[in-house]
Amino acid sequence: DVQLQASGGGLVQPGGSLRLSCVVSGFTVSANTMSWLRQAPGKGLEVVSTIDTSGRQADADFVKGRFTISRDNAKNTLYLQMNNLKPEDTAVYSCSKDSGLRKRGQGTQVTVSS
Repeated sequence: DVQLQASGGGLVQPGGSLRLSCVVSGFTVSANTMSWLRQAPGKGLEVVSTIDTSGRQADADFVKGRFTISRDNAKNTLYLQMNNLKPEDTAVYSCSKDSGLRKRGQGTQVTVSS
């Protein structure tokens, strides 16, 4: 059974940092293209960052230079390091398996506010 669960969200001040984790089961992270997505209140789902099986990364323009997607193959876990957070980054962040049978997991709330 393919499962994904994001964690690590919280309340942070503007300029702060958070690291999100996506723990999976039922498949291998490194053998799939994986993405982080977000959905802000009243807005649609946005792709934040993607990493393919070769490790190539693609970031949305609104996070370039601030967010980094990575994976730990030994832990079979996907990460999103978020630095210099802005209030407009406030959203529910979730991770997705984009190869083969696509699936998106439960998200974690990130709130950027002073």
